[in-house]
Amino acid sequence: MLSFLKQKPYLKDLLSDNFIDIHSHLLPGIDDGAKTISDTVRLIKALKKIGISQFVTTPHISHYIWNNSPKAVCDNHYETTLLLSENNIKDPFKAAAEYFMDDWFEKHFKTEKLLPLKDNYVLVEMSYMNAPIQLYKILFDLQVAGYIPVLAHPERYLFYHKNFNEYERLKKAGCLFQLNLLAVVGYYGEEIAKISEQLLKKGMYDFVGTDVHHDNHIAAFEQRIKVNSLDALKKIISNNQFFKF
Repeated sequence: MLSFLKQKPYLKDLLSDNFIDIHSHLLPGIDDGAKTISDTVRLIKALKKIGISQFVTTPHISHYIWNNSPKAVCDNHYETTLLLSENNIKDPFKAAAEYFMDDWFEKHFKTEKLLPLKDNYVLVEMSYMNAPIQLYKILFDLQVAGYIPVLAHPERYLFYHKNFNEYERLKKAGCLFQLNLLAVVGYYGEEIAKISEQLLKKGMYDFVGTDVHHDNHIAAFEQRIKVNSLDALKKIISNNQFFKF
C-alpha cells in the first residue's frame, strides 16, 4: 500500500505513558477551565488514560479578565492537591500560569516574580484579535528580567496567518512556540490546522500542550491527526520531557 494512503494515527496514540503536559486549565473555579473539584478529578483521570503522567497546569492570569495572583494560584493548587489525594490521585501536579501580554503584564513582571513552567520559562499568550502594540518591547523586557517566553498556541492567532514572516520575527525575538495538540486534529478549524502544519514543517515549534479546559477537549484526542509532519510532531512531543519534575 502506498504510504500516502495509510491512515494517520489517533492523537492519543502519539502520547507515551510518560508525557508531561505544560498547558491546561485544571484548577477548579479559577478561570474558564474546571469549575469544580469534580471536574478536575474527571479531567485528570481522562488525561491519565491517554498517557499523561505529569501536569503543569496553567490558569490564566489576565488583570482585566482573570485577575488571579500567584498566591491565589498557589493556594488553589495546594487545596486541589489535597482533594486529589483524597480521590487517590497522587500524580506529580504543579501550577504555573498562562500570562496575558498587555500593559499590566509589562509592569507586573518588573516588580513581582512570575509563576514559571520550569526555571525561568514562562507561558504567555496574547489577544486573538490583535497583537499588543508593545509586543516586542514586552518580549525584550521579559528576557531582560531573566525570563524565557513560551508563546501559547501561535497557530491560533489568525492575524498572523497571512503574514507568516511575523512568526519568524517572533522566533528571532527569542520567543519559543508551544503547539496546542488539538490543532493537529482540526479542533479549532481547518485554517488553524493548516498553519500548524506550516509551523511544524519549518521546525518552529519547541513544545506542545493539551490546553485542556473541558470534556470536549478530552474527546478530541480520539480523533486522527490531519497534519502530515508526523516526525516533527513526535519530536516536539518528546521535547516536553525537559519539564520533568
